[in-house]
Amino acid sequence: MTTIRIVLADDQELVRAGLKMVITDLPDLEIVGEAGTGAEAVRLAGEARPDVVLMDIRMPGTDGIEATRTIMAGSAPPRVLMLTTFDDDDSVYASLRAGASGFLVKDMALVDIIAAIRVVAAGDALIAPSVTRRLIEEFAARPRRSLPKRRIDGITGREREVLTLVGRGMSNSEIAAHLFIGPATAKTHVARLLNKLGARDRVQLVIAAYEAGLVSPT
Repeated sequence: MTTIRIVLADDQELVRAGLKMVITDLPDLEIVGEAGTGAEAVRLAGEARPDVVLMDIRMPGTDGIEATRTIMAGSAPPRVLMLTTFDDDDSVYASLRAGASGFLVKDMALVDIIAAIRVVAAGDALIAPSVTRRLIEEFAARPRRSLPKRRIDGITGREREVLTLVGRGMSNSEIAAHLFIGPATAKTHVARLLNKLGARDRVQLVIAAYEAGLVSPT
């Protein structure tokens, strides 16, 4: 059994204690470090080489978003799961843009948090289609100011179609049905997009689709 190495980063000691109490009883999870600040999280990510960092968004000094951005700029970075609250939509988007693979609500059941750690450690992005659609509606509806659209070159017409559907929050099976292709073919297109766009996971494809203007709140 492969053990998932975890760093807990939260300025609330009680939150870390609650997570630690559950995680230490699980044979496939191991806590290799605890951080109370973003700076400590960055240091531990480099020293302990975890598979997953459970990162609080709001911490003193270097916050979780900036810490995530710094961690992701390193070599072979871990997956980052952000801890947020219901009123943190702005921070959620910023954390995903910084390179996080998903986000969790602090008061969700511990069993769901554990499941999420396993999901991102396996290489998947923790962002359900319904959540994707909510994020797109929330942020695409806001003024883009003078920011230019992101250019996406080097992909085929079919891959652009698939990227658009990923941006709309469709799963591989939904994409396959929409384009009248097999699920394996849809999965291959998504894999090629990840490679061509240098995206770590599906979350980053959603962001790319949004920034390229391929998706809208409609």
